[in-house]
Amino acid sequence: MTMPDDHGASKRRRERDTALSRTVGKKADRKRQAREETHRTIWFGLGMFGLVGWAVALPTLVGVAVGIWIDRTYHPRFSWTLMLLVIGVLAGCVNAWFWLSKERGSIEQGRKGQGRG
Repeated sequence: MTMPDDHGASKRRRERDTALSRTVGKKADRKRQAREETHRTIWFGLGMFGLVGWAVALPTLVGVAVGIWIDRTYHPRFSWTLMLLVIGVLAGCVNAWFWLSKERGSIEQGRKGQGRG
């Protein structure tokens, strides 16, 4: 004769085992995918990091340079350098977000193509 507590405990144990096997399965899939994606090496990651850095730095530097030129040429009441610095940083962040979302989309597309959606 089984006690009601035994039934509840075994149900919790099965749920815990199911959650554990799902977690292990997901980790195994990620590991297998990492082995299959040989083109995504450490150099690829560093390159992407550099791309994001330059995507933010270039618009910022251009904004500062144009702001300095305007400030020196026209002597306005307020600083165009600061305004264009902020605009450059914002434009750079949007640019970096675009590149990262594009890369993420290609990664997800690759997973869907391999049947791992």
